[in-house]
Amino acid sequence: GHSPAGVFILHSEMRGEPFLRDFVYLAPETLEEAAALKLEHDDKAIFMAGATDVIIRLRDHLIAPDFVIDLKNIPDLGEITFSETDGLHIGALATMTQIATNEHVLRHYPTLAEAAAYVGGRQIRNRATCAGNIVNASPLADTATPLYCHDAVMEIYGLPGCRELPIQEFILFVRKVALKPGELVTGIRVPYLPEAKGVFRKIARRNEVDLSTVCGTVLKVQDNYRIAMGSVAPTPLRLPKTEALLNGKPLTDALIAEAASLAASEVSPIDDVRADRQYRLDIVSYLVRDGLTKLR
Repeated sequence: GHSPAGVFILHSEMRGEPFLRDFVYLAPETLEEAAALKLEHDDKAIFMAGATDVIIRLRDHLIAPDFVIDLKNIPDLGEITFSETDGLHIGALATMTQIATNEHVLRHYPTLAEAAAYVGGRQIRNRATCAGNIVNASPLADTATPLYCHDAVMEIYGLPGCRELPIQEFILFVRKVALKPGELVTGIRVPYLPEAKGVFRKIARRNEVDLSTVCGTVLKVQDNYRIAMGSVAPTPLRLPKTEALLNGKPLTDALIAEAASLAASEVSPIDDVRADRQYRLDIVSYLVRDGLTKLR
């Protein structure tokens, strides 16, 4: 009853060695079939949407699955819809380019549109999906901080049924998410926040093509503030102490300075090849100060 499967083998002629380890390629046409295949093969199988991350990790031998389950043949997973009642719905196969150019996202969720526009180069954005960006659970996923500020919810399908999980409970650690065996993400629901104004900033070595050293979103919803930072801890983070300090108060220079300082105390960055810890702490303070100044 499963869709046709083929063995996918690529060779690198330059080195005379396998470019990718052999795996079985599966292309289910329904969510039920996809979930059944994942449940059957469990840790030996991975889902693939835009393939931008999966192919690189296969190439670099960071993952070695026996089965790759491609979701692209499943209908209705690529749509983006909006209503003021239900908010924004981003299907699991919706690409970064679709998100960055969608009229509803641009109008009501500009920080998300901007974050999507900063992901990789144009070719990557034409394939990479927002859901994949979140499921990969990289601490520096560009689209995560706007989604954290909007209290986005992950929509999850499994054979026992559908469930929803707030994004902050979904991303557990570096490349670890709260999916049970056989489950897959079918979409992201982003609540509508009327009158929200925000600033997304990404600090990287080489503009949008590079991975973020630090990225962040500062969102003002009436007199309250929501702040999220990426690449400063094992997961993206909301900054509740800084938010509490700001909420309901006029933004004076002194308050902005205090918030920028407090924000750095709420994160726990590491030294890595892109930046050292102190630089990241300084950038967090800068992004908070910059965002609040622009929203004043």
